[in-house]
Order: sequence, then C-alpha cells, then structure tokens
Amino acid sequence: MIQPSISSCLLGGLFGLILLGPVLMAPTQPALCTALKTLNGSLGYRRRFMKHNFPINYTIKVHYKEVFKLSNIRRLRQQVDGLEDLVLQRLWFVINQRVLKKVLRVMSDRHPSRKYTAELESRFRDTEGVFVQSHPSEVLEKELPEHIQEFWDKLTEEPERVSARHWRAETPKFLLDNFYRTMHCLFRDCFPSTDPQHNYCGVSHWRKGRKKLALATTLQPATTLQPATTLQPATTLQPATTLQPATTLQPES
Repeated sequence: MIQPSISSCLLGGLFGLILLGPVLMAPTQPALCTALKTLNGSLGYRRRFMKHNFPINYTIKVHYKEVFKLSNIRRLRQQVDGLEDLVLQRLWFVINQRVLKKVLRVMSDRHPSRKYTAELESRFRDTEGVFVQSHPSEVLEKELPEHIQEFWDKLTEEPERVSARHWRAETPKFLLDNFYRTMHCLFRDCFPSTDPQHNYCGVSHWRKGRKKLALATTLQPATTLQPATTLQPATTLQPATTLQPATTLQPES
C-alpha cells in the first residue's frame, strides 16, 4: 500500500513540474504584453513632453549605470555566458523606475509635462506588478550572476558614496528614448515585427545608432562654418551711399 502513495507523489511532483515549466520557459506572458503595449503607447508621446516642454539642452543628473542603452545589453550578454533575458528584464525595471523618479523630481506641480510623466510612471509601476505576478517568486529571487550583481551594487549604492566621475548629465528625452528602445529589445516577444528597423536587439540597429551619433558630431563642426555669413560686413561698404552729401552741392548751381 506504500508504493501507490509513493507513485502518486512522484506523479504529483512531475505534474507540478509540467505546470511550472511553461512559466519558466515560455515567452513573455500575455498579460505582461498587454501592460507593455499600454506603456509603449504612452512612450509614443515622449518627444512632445520630454523635448518641447524643456529648455534647449536641459539635462538631469543621473548615475552612469542609469544610462541603459542597447549597447549596454549587448555588452552584458558578451560578458556573461548564457545570460537570461529575465535577469536583464529585472535590471531594466530597476533602472527605469529610478529614471522616471528623477525626471519627476525636477518638475514643478505646474510643469506642462508633469501630468504625462506621472501617468507614465504609474503605468510603469502597474507593468512591473504584472511582471512580478507573471513569474514565481523563486525565479525572481534567484541569485544573480556575479557580473550582474556588481552592476546592481553600483547602481544602488548611496548617492553620497558615488564618485563625481560616475554622474552623467542627460536630457529627459534621451533617457526615455533608451527606456523605449531597450524595452523593445528585452520584451521583443510582445512587439513582433518583420521589419529589421524594429529589431532593436539586432547588431545593425545599435550600430546604426552609433553611426548617426558619429555623423552628427562630425557634421556639427561644418555647421560652425556658417559664421562665414559674417562676411556680411562687406555690406558695411554701403556707407559709400554716404556720398549722397554731394547732393548738398546743388545749391551752388
């Protein structure tokens, strides 16, 4: 009579693993995709609220680890063998939660982008809640790879202990652009597309971004040649028209 009970336990355990397996191995959960798509819709207005409603070249002080770009994802994957997307997704939530709080912190209650940013931060927290509910606690509490743990420790260290060289000044739009692109890379199952331009994890995409930046920086000096328009002083030769006083000689005639 003992053996049947043991068999039942084994079958029960196997059944439990079968149920848990899809949670651990399946692509992003449908509920999480719904939340991420809602968040994506809000991020579509970031240019209007994060650029046009701020002074030109306005920047926010952030930790250098909070500048989380596609190139950072690529580098971490190269440094850590077999790095799971789930680990990077956990990191993504922590980083962008901090970024949104810092953007909100610089806005007064009457700032024209305050309401938008507050709603974005609220939707982000809702998405994070769905993310947590979509995974068993033991998966989210799993020990991080050593290199990722070092990244995490630097990110969360006390501000007064951070070296001055580890702070960056970035525009709000640049930070939310990173937010948007890395979301599409790490949660690509929620944003399927056959267009290579939308493959944010692709090498061609981050290289294209770097080329644009390099091109912009190299072309800017050329635009500084516009002072050649300062040759307009040649128009100062117009004082030759001051010869008109010759007309004052008419009284002699």
